Amino acid sequence: MPPLDTKTRGRTSRGRLRALDAYLCRFERPLLERRDGPWAHAVFVDVGFGEHPWTTLESAQAFRALNPELAVVGVELDAERAQAAQVDADARTSFREGGFALPLRPDEPARLVRAMNLLRQGPPERVPEVHRTLAIYLLPSGLLVEGSADATGAVMSAHLLRRGTEPALPRREALLFHTDFSLGFAPMLFRDWLPRDLRRRVRPGEPIHDFFSAWSAAWQQARTAGHAHPPDAFREAALGLAARMEGVETDPWLLSQGYVVWRPKEGVCF
Repeated sequence: MPPLDTKTRGRTSRGRLRALDAYLCRFERPLLERRDGPWAHAVFVDVGFGEHPWTTLESAQAFRALNPELAVVGVELDAERAQAAQVDADARTSFREGGFALPLRPDEPARLVRAMNLLRQGPPERVPEVHRTLAIYLLPSGLLVEGSADATGAVMSAHLLRRGTEPALPRREALLFHTDFSLGFAPMLFRDWLPRDLRRRVRPGEPIHDFFSAWSAAWQQARTAGHAHPPDAFREAALGLAARMEGVETDPWLLSQGYVVWRPKEGVCF
């Protein structure tokens, strides 16, 4: 079987994952702040930072507002990119060559692993294997975030996967969606930016199709009721979606900032 790792173009832009950072700082604050026992040395790992470590450094700045001593490890498959990033390394920030088998020391458990925009071209059937491989490095209750964002970060979706007490496949706890409205808004705007294993499953008979059908119906109803401005239509559609689908969160901050979180009690099962 071919290796899990595949070389990417590595192109990114400043601010591409800023919305994801904001979500994590607000809703995963205890995870980022925790410092007792093994958590004192638990790191944030950014997998596949690309040609420039901009998003790694931006996340480090955001997360250290909550935990000033947080250690950050940027991982990149391309040796030249990993070497070039050394200019930005410091006592709490390191950049290392590596892939999904993370180059972490035994005394460096992970509290948060992020793998964005890495699986878009790989075989979807191997996504669970990648999730399982990355989750091995997490402490119990640690979080794995895997998904895709467009080049500027205007549209983003991601799996939120939680490590349990056993090193098995992590629990698919939620799907996270975000838009900054610069491209307008319609639920199907997210279709091309779904995580790799869901992108071709938006078809009848699949749970993700049911989800988008309910969201589209709620959006159409919102527009019919006069909510044409994208942020207003988004908020009303999210509320309508929550009435149709179990597990859609309606936190006012989420809806005002362009986020939808789908967190069914049994997890996001496909």
